[in-house]
Amino acid sequence: MISKIKPFLSLIILAGVLLSGCSANRMQSSSSSPEVKNIILFIGDGMGTAQVYAAMSVSEKPLVLESFPYTGFNNTFSSNNYVTDSGAGGTALSCGAKTKNGMIGMSPDSTVLTSITEMAKKNGLATGIVSTSSVTHATPASFVAHNVSRNNYEGIAADFLNSTADVFIGGGEDHFRKRKDGRDLAINLKEQGYDVVYTLEDLKKSTADKIAGLLAKEHMPKASEGREGMLAEMTRKAIETLSRDKDGFFLMVEGSMIDWGGHAKDFDYTISETIDMDQAIGVAKEFAVKDGKTLIVVTADHETGGLTLTGGDMEKRTVKSNFIDSGSHTAVMVPVFSFGPGAESFSGIHDNTFFYGRFLELLNIKK
Repeated sequence: MISKIKPFLSLIILAGVLLSGCSANRMQSSSSSPEVKNIILFIGDGMGTAQVYAAMSVSEKPLVLESFPYTGFNNTFSSNNYVTDSGAGGTALSCGAKTKNGMIGMSPDSTVLTSITEMAKKNGLATGIVSTSSVTHATPASFVAHNVSRNNYEGIAADFLNSTADVFIGGGEDHFRKRKDGRDLAINLKEQGYDVVYTLEDLKKSTADKIAGLLAKEHMPKASEGREGMLAEMTRKAIETLSRDKDGFFLMVEGSMIDWGGHAKDFDYTISETIDMDQAIGVAKEFAVKDGKTLIVVTADHETGGLTLTGGDMEKRTVKSNFIDSGSHTAVMVPVFSFGPGAESFSGIHDNTFFYGRFLELLNIKK
């Protein structure tokens, strides 16, 4: 009898070992999945593949973007136009929905959409917006405001009083303080606990957890006219401040004037702004490497200028270029570069509405 029981017990023990091994593998697989605590989204306004490759060609050192392991594309059409503007393009990225050109943070029927910034804030994360344009301009505004017109700058400025962004840095002081209604929104911001600063020096000195950096009356100067490196410093300060939140953060950084160089059909302007944004990406990557839980995604809202590269010399670091006659937006797909945990999700071709939902999933936030 005993001899019959022993083999039976052996089988039970063996089955138990196998099952526990399977269970351990599942737990290990689950625990080894990448944890995303922070997301930094860079938007190169107007930045297409030609802008990136031209910057790679003329830069004296490799771009930080070249070190990103995953690349892809996103398509950019709006709800009412094959060629998007920054309002609709920014809204697709920030809210995960198509809208009409000229609208921000709203669906085509003027229904208010909830942005990734608002969702992150509601779920306990710190949030930030950084831009070389006025913070009330279409792209940064689409992460904070809701308006039928991207040009309603004073109304958009008032939306910043909703504390959607713990840190916002860029231009736009006049939209907060020199207003038709006579209000000085800087007073309201201070009442809400913001340290309101107007210079880069004061920004660097700030130790506050909430910062409103209004560093220009309207837009900041070009990188080639005294602003070079400032976006990197603005990004550094935003990360330094937001990373104090133990629950994590979401930060959007816009290189606004890549677009403006394209509109002006000014190659040097376009490329200097692309390289300047890459310096800011370098600051973010340095943090992400040390942190280990930070995802960086770099993309564009659209391409501007129809830039083509017709020749060049890699040894001399020169490029021959051409813009379309109008210097306007185009409908071509724009590049996506990603680094950090979850970065592989952004390879391949996606619609510009894809980012919102994927960001929420990676941050473990339910819609």
